Amino acid sequence: MKSLIKWEEAAMFVLSIYLFAPLPFAWWWWLVWILAPDLSMLGYLAGNKAGAICYNIVHHKGVAIVLYLAGVYSYYANLQFAGLILFGHSCMDRGMGYGLKYFSGFQDTHLGKIGRQAKA
Repeated sequence: MKSLIKWEEAAMFVLSIYLFAPLPFAWWWWLVWILAPDLSMLGYLAGNKAGAICYNIVHHKGVAIVLYLAGVYSYYANLQFAGLILFGHSCMDRGMGYGLKYFSGFQDTHLGKIGRQAKA
């Protein structure tokens, strides 16, 4: 099952790149911004609960899709770009096993534990 989820996330990641192609941005902008959503981890400086909330909002695919569609319907390419970055990044993370976070700590995700505790 994990293999199937990884393939599904890879397909959605490719979809985000495909949808980026017609936007009026140079390709290198995608490379610059694809890791930016991880800045939401700074929320963990305020504790586990605040960190999980910040992280989960930025890494939620529903938020990404709403941003992208709002950009499509408003003809605002920057909003489309932001939605695709969030979507592509979330797919990339989930494909590597990093899921949405629980309040108990960064290592506890909806896909299971990550980090050293996962290997134990």
